[in-house]
Amino acid sequence: MSQLPPPLNRLPFPVIGSPLFIISNPKLVIAQCINGVVGAMPALNARPASQLDEWLAEITEALAAWDKAHPDQPAAPFAINQIVHKSNDRLEHDMEMCVKYKVPIYITSLGAREDINAAAHSYGGVVLHDIINNRFARKAIEKGADGLIAVAAGAGGHAGVKSPFALIQEIRSWFDGPVALSGSISTGAAVLAAQAMGADFAYIGSAFIATEEARAVDGYKQAIVAGTSDDIVYSNLFTGVHGNYLAPSIRAAGLDPDKLPESDPSKMNFGGDKTKAWKDIWGSGQGIGAVSKVQGAAGFIAQLKREYGEARARLAL
Repeated sequence: MSQLPPPLNRLPFPVIGSPLFIISNPKLVIAQCINGVVGAMPALNARPASQLDEWLAEITEALAAWDKAHPDQPAAPFAINQIVHKSNDRLEHDMEMCVKYKVPIYITSLGAREDINAAAHSYGGVVLHDIINNRFARKAIEKGADGLIAVAAGAGGHAGVKSPFALIQEIRSWFDGPVALSGSISTGAAVLAAQAMGADFAYIGSAFIATEEARAVDGYKQAIVAGTSDDIVYSNLFTGVHGNYLAPSIRAAGLDPDKLPESDPSKMNFGGDKTKAWKDIWGSGQGIGAVSKVQGAAGFIAQLKREYGEARARLAL
């Protein structure tokens, strides 16, 4: 395991909730953190931009109140995702808000920038960067990221195509810092497996869509519960970047999930209010076959912890 910097070295449970575009909100983030996992949300989920100030105040105040009332069971730190892409015209404003509230953890994606890392480091923040291959991993660390999120095949959203075994072993051949693994992780046993491969944390997203706190429509949550890996389609049509999506939502939009055209990557856009694709076409990873019901985040995290303990016991660890 890595020598982890603060605040990553005091996580009660080795799980980071991935920031879910549109879906993650303060209610979910707070529920994740007080139950022992890193709660995360994209800065762009706060709309209009001025709402980010309010949301960061809500999260920091709620977690501080929890820690005061539960000194023996402090909350996990929270994370904010910054999409570092030229089309994100809010990045400067959102970073100012994050620095104002001294966000503990940043998750950067779609571009690594030294100035973003420096802003986080100015007060002790930690930056984890999304990568889909070893080449991007090296670039992120060279530009000052503290750790990596290895987005392997089967992950929700903008997933890569590398096997988690291949990706982790290539990264660990040269990097001994913090690594989280993403890709079809929905059970406590899978969390332990991620650690066994060399990751410090499991990175879980799709399963949290089917929680009561998630800001997803009921149809989306039920599709997660009903779906399996056979219902996942990998396409770059909707944002210009390849990602995994639920086939039923593609059919509902009048498209054939088996005959989707290719998109022009140069047209990808993550700025302004470009949310339509994610409202109509639902992102999901391949691990949803293990999600059997909609429940509160506390219940799901308790389930993960129980399964994790059972897996360790099976291996006599």
